[in-house]
Amino acid sequence: MPIRAENRWLYPIDWQQLSGTIRFERAGRRCEQCSRPHLQRVAHLGDGRWWDAEAACWRSDRGKRISIKGGFTLASVRVTYVVLACAHLDHDPSNSASANLKALCQRCHMIHDAPEHRWQRWWNVFRRRALRDLYEDPRVTRQRLAER
Repeated sequence: MPIRAENRWLYPIDWQQLSGTIRFERAGRRCEQCSRPHLQRVAHLGDGRWWDAEAACWRSDRGKRISIKGGFTLASVRVTYVVLACAHLDHDPSNSASANLKALCQRCHMIHDAPEHRWQRWWNVFRRRALRDLYEDPRVTRQRLAER
């Protein structure tokens, strides 16, 4: 995932090399959560199950071999281009210890970061409301809300 400009200073100067070491050497170009391969198109069912073309088998969202009981419709199969990113397990970009980093595909990274994203959304709404309370006339705000 791209680094936000305001957070760039939190990352070490050698972040590109550190991220590459985690993603390519330690993880072997595969997601450490679900084993999806880096820079490959992967067929999946949308619920975490995906087709591993190298092993010619279906895998779960944890990378374990599974069998699909009851089958599936071909229309439910989607294709995703997988790109690995280096994720901070504690969501702290200044903590770049090897044990705190994990190579994750887009899906696993978004699932891992979901609580942090929810908190960030709440914080942004809270800040906007606080600024509005500080700088807007409550009579104008009430009138504007009544017009809606």
